[in-house]
Amino acid sequence: MKTAYVNLVVVRRSPLDRRRGRLEAGALVLPCALGRTGPRRDKREGDGASPIGRFPLLQGFYRADRMNRPRTGLKLRPLRPQDGWSDDPRDRRYNRPVPLPCPTGHEKMWREDHLYDIVLDIGWNRGPIRRGRGSAIFLHLARPGFAPTEGCVAVAPQAARRLLERIGPRTRIAILG
Repeated sequence: MKTAYVNLVVVRRSPLDRRRGRLEAGALVLPCALGRTGPRRDKREGDGASPIGRFPLLQGFYRADRMNRPRTGLKLRPLRPQDGWSDDPRDRRYNRPVPLPCPTGHEKMWREDHLYDIVLDIGWNRGPIRRGRGSAIFLHLARPGFAPTEGCVAVAPQAARRLLERIGPRTRIAILG
């Protein structure tokens, strides 16, 4: 049986807490964590905001040492200990994957806290890349209690696989304010 992928994953901010929301992928509805300052249209590096808009889901990564490859229609590759992501606006590789060690500011993709055991690249500020507009905006696994992120969208680990099964190569994500 072939899985039908959703065209759009919608993230709606909670009216009670701007740092939490609801993610909808067809009939699947999941609680999610948002950035510590909530969604914003004028996203900047380090502001803790989740960017408002509609974006492609460009690619995904997973920890093959912790799980089998999740089922999804999205391009997905295993993370390696040397994987990083530039978050330094002065770096010519800003908001792109970088190999570690890296002399400029970066995010380590191989994390011990399990947040990036599954991580999807939300296409925020990816083409053209504008320095200082924010980097490393991902859909990843949530901390206990859905603690806020630094600007990403995060879902519960046990729900991530169900979500991934609904994501295909043309699926986009809309983060609403």
